[in-house]
Amino acid sequence: QIQLVESGGGLVQAGGSLRLSCAASGRTFSYYSMGWFRQAPGKERAFVAAFGWSASNTLYADSVKGRFTISRDNAKNTGYLQMNDLKPEDTAVYYCAASGSSWPGETERNYAYWGQGTQVTVSS
Repeated sequence: QIQLVESGGGLVQAGGSLRLSCAASGRTFSYYSMGWFRQAPGKERAFVAAFGWSASNTLYADSVKGRFTISRDNAKNTGYLQMNDLKPEDTAVYYCAASGSSWPGETERNYAYWGQGTQVTVSS
């Protein structure tokens, strides 16, 4: 199976940027689709972005479209979430997830592997 570790979270002012990383180990990363989810205080975990086996398969939640970019570097076994123009409502714990499916999409139960999460706090 694959293990995932997120990093790159922190405190940033509104309008700022952060890049989250998701380091994978244990299996060949290129065989997995990847997704990012987030959980804000008092709310359920929600889909943010997903990247399938094919470079053309990406999907974003409407709330982050145009501001966030998901990518991956298979040579480094690492996935990324570039977050620009951050807003206070982006404050959450961000999780990366991996799936053996070619396209798990935005459905949380389609992802079998999860990282421990990284906190992102956006101040106004």
